[in-house]
Amino acid sequence: MIQTLRGTKDILPNDIELWQHIYKTSYTILNLSNYAEIRTPIIENTELFERSIGRETDIVNKEMYSFKDQGQRNITLRPEGTASIARAFITNHLKQIQNVHRLWYLGPMFRYERPQTGRQRQFHQLGIECVGIHEPIADAEVIRLATEILKKLSCTNYILEINCIGNLQERNTYEKKLVNYLIPYINDLDPDSQKRLFKNPLRILDSKNTKTQEILYAAPKLQSCLEDDSLNHFEELCNHLHTLNIQYKVQNNLVRGLDYYNYTAFEIKTNTNVQQNTLCGGGRYDTLIQQLGGPNTPSVGWAIGIERLILTIQNIIKIKNHKPIYVAIQGSIAKQYIWQIIPILENNQIPFEIDFTNRNLNKQIKKAHTKKAKICCILGEEEAQQQSVTIKWLNTGLQKHVFLHQLHNYLQYIKNYLKT
Repeated sequence: MIQTLRGTKDILPNDIELWQHIYKTSYTILNLSNYAEIRTPIIENTELFERSIGRETDIVNKEMYSFKDQGQRNITLRPEGTASIARAFITNHLKQIQNVHRLWYLGPMFRYERPQTGRQRQFHQLGIECVGIHEPIADAEVIRLATEILKKLSCTNYILEINCIGNLQERNTYEKKLVNYLIPYINDLDPDSQKRLFKNPLRILDSKNTKTQEILYAAPKLQSCLEDDSLNHFEELCNHLHTLNIQYKVQNNLVRGLDYYNYTAFEIKTNTNVQQNTLCGGGRYDTLIQQLGGPNTPSVGWAIGIERLILTIQNIIKIKNHKPIYVAIQGSIAKQYIWQIIPILENNQIPFEIDFTNRNLNKQIKKAHTKKAKICCILGEEEAQQQSVTIKWLNTGLQKHVFLHQLHNYLQYIKNYLKT
């Protein structure tokens, strides 16, 4: 038997209702703030991610699904969404249309990681990008939208961590200080941190290793290398968050695993002890689009991991996915008659399910109970000849004979009842 690939899973009909609820909730909130949905290809040129994420990052070195296609092109399944949005901005000359673009997306991403709860090799991200605004108020806007979406999805048990990571020059200065501090401790660092010391030392700040964290306690702080522009940007962002009454914690070791961030970096984490507790991560990337060959375009955005979000809210949000009307059919004449009934049900926007089996009526009604339907519409030869429907209320057993020309009005009555 052929199984799903390790680190992937099917999203079954009983689960998809919650996915659609997340999509609709996000669409409603983001649409109000003029964020437009964008969909980019799942496959991109490998160079896009090497240049944007960074050649020395774990994502590029260890986690990307890359291959050569039949035309010998280097192709990669996208590991994240921001680089593709930046590429789309350049490719489609969006700067010529208007200076500011507010964009959002939801789709699958791919990384070769060790599968565990909250971490898969194919996963989905909801992301937004505010493209073309340098001011800190844009950082506050995207953070506010993340918290609004989480709140609307009944996810409130989290903490927002933010940090100022400066610009490239400031980070280069800091990296030299950090490396000089860590060299005497190189043999005491965990193996991953030893590898990163001369290639990507900032990622050592992210280490979960207890011994490495103890060594870092007395290390130089990035904030000591920041100049006025970076500090003022961060201070103004914090002022906006205070005004919005958004609680946050300044986390000095927060750097994110992508090279393109500057000034602001942030994460939203659940207040749990599980390892994969980061729901949302983002920050500012003022130089990325220019670095990829586009115009100078400051931007800021974030991405929420959908699978991790679902783990957090699946026991809180209950989605009704049953069809309130079950249609039982008896006899060949009724099977022809059903085509007159379907348009009336559809026009009234009441979900329904039709039983196309040849089971007897009692078994069909029993199935309606199993499906948790409220009403069973019974169509037999008598109903077909009389141009009528027998409506059976399953909670009381009450039956009512409704003629076809009365059915629309009676369905409106049913619809109003179902709302109560």
